[in-house]
Amino acid sequence: MKETIELSIDSNLEFVDMVGSVTKNVTTKLGFDDEDASWIELAVHEAVINAITHGNRNAADKQVEVRYEVEPECLTVFVRDYGAGFDVSRLPDPTNKDNLLNPNGRGIFYMRTFMDEVEHSLHPEGGSLVRLTKHRRSA
Repeated sequence: MKETIELSIDSNLEFVDMVGSVTKNVTTKLGFDDEDASWIELAVHEAVINAITHGNRNAADKQVEVRYEVEPECLTVFVRDYGAGFDVSRLPDPTNKDNLLNPNGRGIFYMRTFMDEVEHSLHPEGGSLVRLTKHRRSA
């Protein structure tokens, strides 16, 4: 059985902590251990910040939508913005020696590192959509 939780927030960084609280509650409900729960929360945090700052360009009239799909063995989080979209393959590699000291460009790297699946796409109605999936580890 799949449960869905949906949030719609203004493009304002003040709401990022609220999304983090919801993420923490969802990971606790699913029984993720503390380590995985922290990494999931970080990945969602980065996706929401990217949606606000890069996707919506902090535009007060644009929303960020966050949808959690909770299943017995995994959590999938969708983060959608209403910006122009981007080509993720054109981002610089933050592990390249020329970028190691650059504090920017780490969010997508973190998402890919800490989640089992990460997919970036353009939403058919405009904006970008990020899908983050984490499977529960077997006990």
